[in-house]
Amino acid sequence: MQTRFDLTQADIPKTWYNLLTDFPEPLPPPLHPGTKQPIPPEALLAIFPENLVQQEMSPERWIEIPEPVRDIYALWRPTPLMRAVRFEKALQTPAHIYYKYEGVSPAGSHKVNTSVAQAYFNKQAGTKRLATETGAGQWGASLALACKLFGLECNVYMVKVSYQHKPYRRMLMHTWGATVHSSPSDQTEFGRKMLAEDPHCPGSLGIAISEAIEDTVKHPHTKYSLGSVLNHVCLHQTVIGQEAIKQMEIAGEEPDAIFGCCGGGSNFAGLAFPFMRKKIVEQKKYRFVGVEPSACPTLTKGELRYDFGDTAETTPLLMMYTLGHKFMPPSIHAGGLRYHGMSPMVSHALKLGLMEAEAYHQTKVFEAGTLFAQTEGIVPAPESAHAIAAVVDEAIKAREAGQKRVLLFNLSGHGLLDLSAYETYQTGKMSDV
Repeated sequence: MQTRFDLTQADIPKTWYNLLTDFPEPLPPPLHPGTKQPIPPEALLAIFPENLVQQEMSPERWIEIPEPVRDIYALWRPTPLMRAVRFEKALQTPAHIYYKYEGVSPAGSHKVNTSVAQAYFNKQAGTKRLATETGAGQWGASLALACKLFGLECNVYMVKVSYQHKPYRRMLMHTWGATVHSSPSDQTEFGRKMLAEDPHCPGSLGIAISEAIEDTVKHPHTKYSLGSVLNHVCLHQTVIGQEAIKQMEIAGEEPDAIFGCCGGGSNFAGLAFPFMRKKIVEQKKYRFVGVEPSACPTLTKGELRYDFGDTAETTPLLMMYTLGHKFMPPSIHAGGLRYHGMSPMVSHALKLGLMEAEAYHQTKVFEAGTLFAQTEGIVPAPESAHAIAAVVDEAIKAREAGQKRVLLFNLSGHGLLDLSAYETYQTGKMSDV
């Protein structure tokens, strides 16, 4: 039985796909934090280069991928599509389970798809230095690598709880030449303010974003780089779904349901959006499921409204599902999913009924991730294991109904630098919050 469906380097996508052009209703625009009016593109130039601002607001359906970016993509793309036959057997399900494996990238996750693109466009625009935040460290490591490849400095604010719990990701960033600060840090006014209020503050992505933006506006030749949420980030990730469409054709099957974990929304968008175009344009009957932690349930418990992307209220206001920009998420092990808001594009898709959302406790997530590792041999990142938990439930429903279902999920990164979290689960020390 064939379990791997490969493409060649000639199949690496030549364009990114922009779902904005196919939404049945237009996406509400970002608002200026002061005037509360739609923000003009030039207002974003303080933190982003003009070429990325153009992508953020582009009306084009297909945006060309520059050849230097595709050349670097070829280090790991196309990524494999696998059928999890042993996982299916363990679940005793008639469902066929496929996964797109992004953990083969040099940094171990899907994040490099956008870090390489952002570093390239910043280099083209004359940027010398990038500032960013990172939760679990997947994004920070990916940007550190991309900056090294394009000769840029990289300054990372890493959420304190992950800085402490995931030292090897921090070491990976150092290996690729980045400077890494535990956030909240003493490097910025906002960081010092947060530490004065709570010296033991575990940090959050909202705080780290505030620090990175402050760093950006106070240092010359510096721009801000974001690893999720924004339109251009979701855009860059669509190489995942474009490849997966071709690979599912090789497998001779169409997915009934497509799953991805959701923190800021980029890896879900990367797999789902190209398939979502087929749902909108070709009336395909795909079901899309975004999966998040119960401890930070943005899509399932949040409000759809305008909110800041950071704690210090310095970003534009975005229409998104949010728990509130002051929300301090519990210190769960899936550090990349501890964000108060959700990508406006993913939020819009949920509002329009194009997708649905589910939330899981972390013990259930690690149970599913452990079974996957024991059957397929790949240790999934804690973030990715959220999608696996939802796939397990769907596979069990197929078993109970005696129905064959075709399930596809994005295994967005490996968990080889998250093994301490697995040990916490295996020793019975993990609790749900």
